[in-house]
Amino acid sequence: MRHTGLPARRTAHHLLMQITVEHRLLSELVAAGALADLPPDDRARAQRLTLDTLRGLDRADRMLKPYLKKTPPPFVMNALRLGLTELCHGEAAHGVVNAYVEIVAKNKRTQSMKGLTNAVLRKVAAEGPEGWSKRPMPITANWLRAPLVAAWGRKAVTAIEAAHFAGAPLDLTVKGDAAAVAKAVGGTVLPTGTVRIANASQVSAMPGYTQGDWWVQDAAAALPVRLLGDVTGLSVLDLCAAPGGKTMQLAAAGAQVTALDVSARRMARVTENLARVGLTARTVVSNAFAFGEGGFDVVLLDAPCSATGTLRRHPDLPYAKDGSEIGGLISQQEAMIDHALTLLRPGGRLMFCTCSLLPDEGEVQVDEALVRHPGLATAPLDLPGLSPDWTTQEGGIRLRPDYWADIGGMDGFYMAMLAKPA
Repeated sequence: MRHTGLPARRTAHHLLMQITVEHRLLSELVAAGALADLPPDDRARAQRLTLDTLRGLDRADRMLKPYLKKTPPPFVMNALRLGLTELCHGEAAHGVVNAYVEIVAKNKRTQSMKGLTNAVLRKVAAEGPEGWSKRPMPITANWLRAPLVAAWGRKAVTAIEAAHFAGAPLDLTVKGDAAAVAKAVGGTVLPTGTVRIANASQVSAMPGYTQGDWWVQDAAAALPVRLLGDVTGLSVLDLCAAPGGKTMQLAAAGAQVTALDVSARRMARVTENLARVGLTARTVVSNAFAFGEGGFDVVLLDAPCSATGTLRRHPDLPYAKDGSEIGGLISQQEAMIDHALTLLRPGGRLMFCTCSLLPDEGEVQVDEALVRHPGLATAPLDLPGLSPDWTTQEGGIRLRPDYWADIGGMDGFYMAMLAKPA
């Protein structure tokens, strides 16, 4: 019997319901086994379809609106969104329409709407990719868009949204020769040393994976460690280490690394990653505030944050979250900066960073830390490939998804190096 793709579509529908109705993150659902019953091909298809639909959700809803007298229940609406996404990406109408009609018909509460589903998707199919391409760029959920516009202006936010909609290439941090790895995997070396692959295959099947030649890490996330300069022999604490990208960078650069994370499960992943790439670090499972060892030359604090800089890879976030947790995260970041400074030797350096696009989780945190701690100062940050325009008033570096747009963009990120008085 010919495989119809129905299991993957059912799973994508389940994921979309969990994200948009139950407000759960995709990573949380995957970790809980939402894809576990599918074979690898269907697993990849379900996840890809979910991500594609989330990236274009605003555009999908605008395209569906003329065909709906009123918004149907979420179960039906999400089936229409998925079907529209497939149709507008060129999938054959017959298979797509039949699949989502079946999904709607199997639910007793929505089976009466199978005719509506059929009719709407057939009208969408008549528009197809051409109709899709004419629609405006999808915009971010308002709880996030409003503060982004306040921070960066409408023109910049439109460019950021275009980067989000485009998605993200695969970035690799390399243990050795970046040019050799780029040649082996069919990638290019970015100005800051990251290897980028535009159309990546299965990661674990790529050349150099089993040999531990590289690990996956966005180009922006790789910069805080690169900006530390030569760390050979220095004692470095990676204060929120999981999943371990920065820990591996530090170990590969010759630092004496202590990697700390509050989650035993996440720390197990750090240990696994270190083993795969043949690097060593001391690992500690602990609450950061309970860790009292001091005298480190460097503390790297990639603080818990809203993760609003990662929407290219995590388009579920604006639908799973509503921004209500950000105030608590800001308070936590402030406390973690203060605690991290106590773990440094006199004259030591704190690299503070967040994968957030919100100044309150970046520039403002550093401004306020400089006021709270007399004698504390930002240290200059410089690296080939960085634009001077990315340096901020207080001495940090602000990265946005629309930077490097012509070569695939980058995650939104903020970083600053704070020097403790000697």
